[in-house]
Amino acid sequence: MSATADTPAPAEPDGIRVVGARENNLKDVSLTIPKNKITVFTGVSGSGKSSIVFDTVGVEAQRQLNGTFPAFIRNQLPKYERPRADAIENLSAPVIVDQKPVGGNARSTVGTMTDIYSMIRALFARHGSPTDGLVSTYSFNDPKGMCPECDGLGQSVRADVDLMLDKAKSLNEGAIRLPNYGVGTPDWQLYANSGKLDPDKRLGDYTPEEWQLLLHGSGFKVQLNVKSGSYKTNYEGVVDRFTRLGVKRDLSAVSERTREAIQRFITEGPCTACDGARLNPAALATKVDGRNIADWSRMQISDLIEVLAAIDDPVATPIATAARTALERVAAIGLGYLSLDRATATLSGGESQRLKLVRHLGSTLTGMTYIFDEPSVGLHPRDVGRLNDLLRALRDQGNTVLVVEHDPDVIAIADHVVDVGPRAGAHGGEIVYEGTVAGLRTADTRTGEGLRRATRGKDSFRTPSGALPIRNATLHNLKDVSVDIPTGVLTAVTGVAGSGKSTLIADVFTAAHPEAVFVDQSAIAASSRSTPATYLGLMDPVRTLFAKTTGAAAGLFSFNSEGACGDCQGRGVIITELAYMDPVTTHCDSCDGRRFKDEVLAHKLRGKSIADVLELSAEDAVTFFTEAPLRRKLRGLIDVGLDYLSLGQPLSTLSGGERQRIKLATQLNTTGTVYVLDEPTTGLHMSDVDTLLTLIDGLVDKGNTVIVIEHNLDVIQQADWIIDLGPDGGRDGGEIIFTGTPTDLLTTANSLTADHLRQYRATHTTDPIPVG
Repeated sequence: MSATADTPAPAEPDGIRVVGARENNLKDVSLTIPKNKITVFTGVSGSGKSSIVFDTVGVEAQRQLNGTFPAFIRNQLPKYERPRADAIENLSAPVIVDQKPVGGNARSTVGTMTDIYSMIRALFARHGSPTDGLVSTYSFNDPKGMCPECDGLGQSVRADVDLMLDKAKSLNEGAIRLPNYGVGTPDWQLYANSGKLDPDKRLGDYTPEEWQLLLHGSGFKVQLNVKSGSYKTNYEGVVDRFTRLGVKRDLSAVSERTREAIQRFITEGPCTACDGARLNPAALATKVDGRNIADWSRMQISDLIEVLAAIDDPVATPIATAARTALERVAAIGLGYLSLDRATATLSGGESQRLKLVRHLGSTLTGMTYIFDEPSVGLHPRDVGRLNDLLRALRDQGNTVLVVEHDPDVIAIADHVVDVGPRAGAHGGEIVYEGTVAGLRTADTRTGEGLRRATRGKDSFRTPSGALPIRNATLHNLKDVSVDIPTGVLTAVTGVAGSGKSTLIADVFTAAHPEAVFVDQSAIAASSRSTPATYLGLMDPVRTLFAKTTGAAAGLFSFNSEGACGDCQGRGVIITELAYMDPVTTHCDSCDGRRFKDEVLAHKLRGKSIADVLELSAEDAVTFFTEAPLRRKLRGLIDVGLDYLSLGQPLSTLSGGERQRIKLATQLNTTGTVYVLDEPTTGLHMSDVDTLLTLIDGLVDKGNTVIVIEHNLDVIQQADWIIDLGPDGGRDGGEIIFTGTPTDLLTTANSLTADHLRQYRATHTTDPIPVG
């Protein structure tokens, strides 16, 4: 371990001690983390920050805490293996606030996740009119309150009559489009032989009574003629019959072909019975100040705070005050534009993390260890200041706060900094600096260089070759937005969280222009068997090369198939599950962790076994392989700054930034000419942002169009064109407040993005800054 510092104060004796940490790429790391302070861990993506904070300190703290519970309880909790370290001491109970999407099922909302909806339900039970006084009456997850039609989901899947039937045709002309309802079939005869419907009459000419009979009729029998004879069966309207046999059928139990045939004729939308409110008529009948509980749930949180503040009632005021306090915490972290009925599955990673944080802000616990994974992700520079206030509040309450972060504004509030590096992957895993923020700014590390470097905006901008239009967009909070996206240039779409950026580009633009290559932030498959080689589609051609060279079967060179080590089944480790105890993972001695049988490793390609090849970094592999298709895919990894990744490294060990970039690497060789990147700087170190900008500039210089949804000011000022949304989030957003070059943006008033770009340029460059 190497370290430099500006004569930091001696570590506190009761600090968290880590000795000899060797998780992932860590190289026997030892350090002491001060308690009751904010410690920020910095370093390039993949340097080992998360391996220290989450995989070593966080995991061991959780493991020891779970060990205090009785055996029965422990068996119900997640099981953690002891991290690879000589000692991890002086831990306190952990609260881990990561970026993993909240997810949840269709019943999980912002209101249920934060428990604020429970307070609102209590308020309606005590203060609403009419009311039966039962809180459960207003729960869409309780049979007493849920809508009976959609079971409290607010959405319903139903047969689409316009897709099922052709009103321009008669029954004899094949008006029923459903499979197996062709003219002459038994299903068709149910209607044509009913005696109550004219098979030669166009469906569009049916009377209301005939139409009702066709769709929903019942109560009589119809004779059907088949090869073996004839029989009578009960008449059932075509919609009711399809709903019973198709819509309400367990589609997982039918073939994919049948499932696809059924899904062609069904649509999903708001429940027609409750109009998406999730609740039954009795619950929706209760009002407070003229609004029912569904109206309250649909309101923007910032508006709901005002409604609660106006309640003046001896019984209801205490409940309203508690709910308002909780909602104010949500607004304080920049999420006032959300509503309580927003499904958690639709939240971004940054929104999810901040909502998790809200759950702890009202706690009076002290002596905890709070661990955050890049909490600034998805935040406009305006909102980073709010985040910093919350981190300080947690520390001042008597807690230890550990933060993995790249944002200079978050790094600036640290009491102690640990910089990990010097680079990433095998070239990282060491402590290169410990001390104060001031000392880091002068340190000879990539983070130090990034903090003290000057920045400069573009002097000239590319000329667009054309435009891609968006017209009259009204989705979510967009207010009849029309804008042209210039082609052949780099466009940055900016604005605070909730201003409508993602709605405008990720939803509206990509729907209007499906030819665009969209690289979003959704997770990629990352099991212990997924690797960069499998994700990039390298393994099949590599196995074929080995087979052609050695004469052996291609399947022999797969650790997921016949070539796998018999003892570890191709995992490289042996996992032993023990009842009521943590699973034990041990190195596989049979294959020495290389996943393959010995006889497989005897086969060589250009002097290397298949295991040797998987241990190559992308940088080394591009020189090892002479085949153009393989080199092209490997070049994509290098272009996105992942040259240090080994081909066989499990994707489950990659950081968030690395996963985002490997996803981008798969898109670089597509034939699409319009690229849409959703916050591509997520998880990137300051130095990695330069690599990304070089990549993007290369794409544009080749004649492509690149659109980035971004908060990063370095990226924004290097764009050719800016589209700024706002002026704020939620109801107060959804408008285009500026279009033009970054230079023009600097002279614009009433733009939060312009305000922060001016501040950034004032502190990072000597260029004259225009005043808006």
